[in-house]
Amino acid sequence: MEANHHYSLSAWLQVSSGTGAIVKATFKAPNGAFIAGGSIVAKSGCWSMLKGGMTSYTSGPAELFFEADGAAVDIYVDSVSLQPFSFPEWDAHASISTSKTRKSTIKILARQRSSGEPLANAKLRINLLRPGFPLGNAMTPEILSNPAYEQWFASRFTVATFENEMKWYATEPRQNLEDYRVPDAMLRLAERHGIKVRGHNVVWDDPKTQMNWVESLSPDRLRAAVEKRVRSVVSRYAGKVIAWDVVNENLHGDFYESKLGADVSAQLYSQVGQIDRQALLFMNEYNTLEVPMDANALASKYMAKMNQIRFYPGNLGMKLAVGLESHFGAPNIPFMRATLDMLAQLMVPIWLTEVDVVAGPNQAGYLEAVLREGYGHPAVQGMVMWAAWHAKGCYVMCLTDNGFRNLPVGDVVDKLIAEWRTHPLEVTTGCNGAAELDLVHGEYNFTVTHPDLESPTVHTLTVDAASSSYASLSSDLTLDIKV
Repeated sequence: MEANHHYSLSAWLQVSSGTGAIVKATFKAPNGAFIAGGSIVAKSGCWSMLKGGMTSYTSGPAELFFEADGAAVDIYVDSVSLQPFSFPEWDAHASISTSKTRKSTIKILARQRSSGEPLANAKLRINLLRPGFPLGNAMTPEILSNPAYEQWFASRFTVATFENEMKWYATEPRQNLEDYRVPDAMLRLAERHGIKVRGHNVVWDDPKTQMNWVESLSPDRLRAAVEKRVRSVVSRYAGKVIAWDVVNENLHGDFYESKLGADVSAQLYSQVGQIDRQALLFMNEYNTLEVPMDANALASKYMAKMNQIRFYPGNLGMKLAVGLESHFGAPNIPFMRATLDMLAQLMVPIWLTEVDVVAGPNQAGYLEAVLREGYGHPAVQGMVMWAAWHAKGCYVMCLTDNGFRNLPVGDVVDKLIAEWRTHPLEVTTGCNGAAELDLVHGEYNFTVTHPDLESPTVHTLTVDAASSSYASLSSDLTLDIKV
């Protein structure tokens, strides 16, 4: 292996017996470190593809091992591929993907409304009103009484997830005593700033997060309480949130399945979807993207669970989405890309929903790598960080200090926001009244000035993937200028 290279791994695997064994790929790097490269459920009699990889920071010989987790089986391996990419090569690929995915080349035609004649040499000033790619952060109730926090948040993010305030234990800590005052107020604040809100969450499958009164219910009473919870929170915020984390973390948790049956998750998605037909319904999970060796959260298991929900009677056509929490230590970027590629096969939107990186000397660099990888992947349609501000300290990652001065990770976020909003500020039309522009997706104001116009005119235009010259040769987006 060579230093400062990413390695993409793929291999076909099967085992000698059994219906499914977890087979793990582990690298022994040149520096002697053992690095998890990926995992797959391998079966007897059919081949399964493992995809993953690792990053080498040193040069020298390396080893690759395949082992079955807790199973006495032979492992058959075929068509192993390990492709090296220098860091510049990897970054160049991501940059090309970003341009294709997040920008469109459009042609603007400025003409007089009365005659239809083109306006040659018209000046167009271009102002991005709202970026098209949703980038957000977790929000805490401190924002309701802290104008500095409000200004800092609203000037950066277009999406918010309430850290805890919409969760069941926050809105109904005692049975039948619901209190939505805090999330209601937070939602009103978000709406004032045009910030979209994700509904987090309807129920949480982790047994450790259940309230005492919920744990004590009989199965029949628990089902009634859950159905009441769904009606209460989803009806209250239907049309006001853009998404729901329906059964949070139900690859790792099984509180509701253990008490109400294996189909309860699919049934809850159905109930939420019937009440709120516009919101995306997320399967929100951790370690699928972060930890190659978490047997509970493998991409193949994630896909199987989503398909169980999708193909449950009555659920076809439901607006499902992949939610990847993205709580990273040291990110395995090749594994991250391989996992996103696999999950893209579900053909539903993918969001990184709770991005953070543990503190350490490389925290800022790791965060930038994760955000760039997500932004550059064509299947990823939004990212939300889990860096909710608290005066007493953040969950894992703070972007600022208590004076809202950036910490190093905050500098990374601001740098990327500025980069991802960069666009031409002014262009002059040619003799045919046309100008071609390469624009990041979003909503724009175009201010047109010309000697034949009595005053500047302003036109609003949304540029998105449908405007892309990658989908067609070009799109003529006509501005009719009235003189």
